[in-house]
Amino acid sequence: MTRRHFLPTVAAGITGSSARRAQAQPAAAQSVTYKTAGCEIRADVYGASEGAAKPALLWMHGGALILGSRKGVMRPFHAGLLEQGYVIVSIGYRLAPETKLPAIVEDVQDAWKWMHEQARRLGIDRGRIATGGASAGAYLAQMTGFCLNPRPRALVSYFGYGDIVGPWYSQPDEFYRTQPLVSREQAIAAVGTAPVADPPRGNQRDKFYLYCRQNGLWPIQVTGRDPQTENKWFNFYCPIRNITAKYPPTILIHGTADTDVPYTLSKDMDAMLGKAGVTHEFIAVDGAEHRLAGAKPEEVLRVAARAIEFVQAHTV
Repeated sequence: MTRRHFLPTVAAGITGSSARRAQAQPAAAQSVTYKTAGCEIRADVYGASEGAAKPALLWMHGGALILGSRKGVMRPFHAGLLEQGYVIVSIGYRLAPETKLPAIVEDVQDAWKWMHEQARRLGIDRGRIATGGASAGAYLAQMTGFCLNPRPRALVSYFGYGDIVGPWYSQPDEFYRTQPLVSREQAIAAVGTAPVADPPRGNQRDKFYLYCRQNGLWPIQVTGRDPQTENKWFNFYCPIRNITAKYPPTILIHGTADTDVPYTLSKDMDAMLGKAGVTHEFIAVDGAEHRLAGAKPEEVLRVAARAIEFVQAHTV
């Protein structure tokens, strides 16, 4: 087991021209439909090479499971992996509240199966696939540590969380209540009833998210269950409750000043992984907010470099 609580001081593998490339947009993706369930659910595939046997990463975007899209990638991390010869599959999934959490997790499981079935066409080595995500995508990545078969070889969690019933999500959030309050009517008008994986341009789904955080309703709206009366139902959907020695090697990355996903959630995950004897690292980015906002560009690159090294070490 390895643990790291401070930013690495050397950006091994991402310096000079490599650093400049890592800040650029990834190469154009091949967009494919991996599932249809009331709507098309698509994946963007980067670095595919039919007949090759490359290591790969299954990536899940953030957005509180309510907004966002598969276009949401971490540029330094993804560009660096592509430079190292990886295939990246960035998936969409059906969003809440139109689709509830169990079906969202099923989308991730189906994407995993699809990757394995299409491995030769995508140029992927089935035995060398890691998972990762940012924010709610990192929550889904943490879910993959125990809900996929076979389990991923490694797991990358950028400012994620392993608990969805704690006070941070199930009680009104004072930080979000300093913003203009969103009414129930405004929140409902911002979403629909039909399944959606690719929100249209100009959508206002962020209003529904604000409403949930301002009123402590995220668990109820996203799952359809009440954590106050059905806490046991959430056991399967809280990664921190499912950590065993079989959990994949994991790297946790979190800003200490995060006001959206509390830094303590990664600290708690770090402690549980350590208790179970799981190989892992925890990088705390001092003073950084959500999405590592406020961190110096060189710090973001150093974090990405270490995350790449971690994935490489476990997908050899």
